[in-house]
Amino acid sequence: MISSKRLQRQLAALEKITAPGRGINRLAFTDADWQGRSYLMGLMREAGMELREDAFGNVIGHVQGADESLPAVMFGSHGDSVPEGGNFDGIVGILAAIETVRSMREDGFMPKRPLEVVLFLCEESSRFSAATLGSRAMRGELSQEDLVRLHDKEGHTLYEVLKGRGLAPDHIESARYTKPLRAFLELHIEQGKVLEHEGLPIGLVTGIAAPTRFYVHIHGSADHSGATPMNLRHDGLCAAAEVVLAVEREASSYTESPVVGTVGVLEVTPGAMNVIPGEVRLGVDLRSTSGKAKDAVEQAVRQDIASIAEKRQLAYDIEPVSKEEPARMDAALVGLLEDTAKELAFPYRRMMSGAGHDSMHWANYAPTAMIFIPCRAGISHNPAEHAELADIVRGTELLSAAVRKLVSE
Repeated sequence: MISSKRLQRQLAALEKITAPGRGINRLAFTDADWQGRSYLMGLMREAGMELREDAFGNVIGHVQGADESLPAVMFGSHGDSVPEGGNFDGIVGILAAIETVRSMREDGFMPKRPLEVVLFLCEESSRFSAATLGSRAMRGELSQEDLVRLHDKEGHTLYEVLKGRGLAPDHIESARYTKPLRAFLELHIEQGKVLEHEGLPIGLVTGIAAPTRFYVHIHGSADHSGATPMNLRHDGLCAAAEVVLAVEREASSYTESPVVGTVGVLEVTPGAMNVIPGEVRLGVDLRSTSGKAKDAVEQAVRQDIASIAEKRQLAYDIEPVSKEEPARMDAALVGLLEDTAKELAFPYRRMMSGAGHDSMHWANYAPTAMIFIPCRAGISHNPAEHAELADIVRGTELLSAAVRKLVSE
């Protein structure tokens, strides 16, 4: 039986594990993240799991099945946060997974096939500008070159950070997960307003949008703001403003499939009121559930950038960060979740996920599906992020019932 009190107590304990500041600050591989990871590993051991860690730091908790030769059922989520984030994004999913295993043991339930509960590292892109890095490492999609290329704002490379945590970046290929899986499941807050707006406690995800991310570096001239006539300026920020609007325009005008475009990073140098902006760095994020649509908008934005730079006689370069493919959830597995929700009398709806998740990297490896629960006002990545305990419990009950079905086959 799922324990609401236990989930509430664990959420409260994790809320206290954060770096100083407003909200939750457990950026990947920081001391706060590592403390949270240690706490979750303790819960996994208490639930009876045998733990192992890979070269990237992902934690996999194994529960033996009656027949260990059968492909396992894997489920879990991530433990890191964005700066000044909330205590439910990722955390609800990993706590639900642990509670699912713990309730099995308390109920005397013996699975026929093994279970693998996974705590992913570095799902958020906040520190290294690339998301779902733990999953990518487990899927063999993270190279040595990536570890050196990706760095945080302080200039620390991902390679150096992994080394500093006693992990094995020189053997990152060993993190690749190669065992067969019967299914992969993840529970997560919606991070949107649909479920709350419709008064529904459960969303069954049918597809996940994927991001393409890149930085645009604009090279202008940092001249004196008073002594330089308007017709002789090479203002990097004016060019950047046009790029921001181009991203909005191209994403909004694409009609074949929905695309969203965001410029979430804008760094201006030298940043003085009496100096024309010279160097400007923009971070561009494009997302869609259609790879074709996302690629089309990316090409349009790149052409706009070239035209803006030519018109303003500015140099620029583009630094790729990541390009991921949208994921389709397994129809049969979504159907199993739907049948289970009906059996539990949980109202639900099928829906797409606009946000990326670890699950997107497993959809081409094993049957994959996601469960969404509402979050208040759709707020996420924010200290005001909140999910009702009753909804967390319902989501965990659905996850638990579905996992029991899968491991009983």
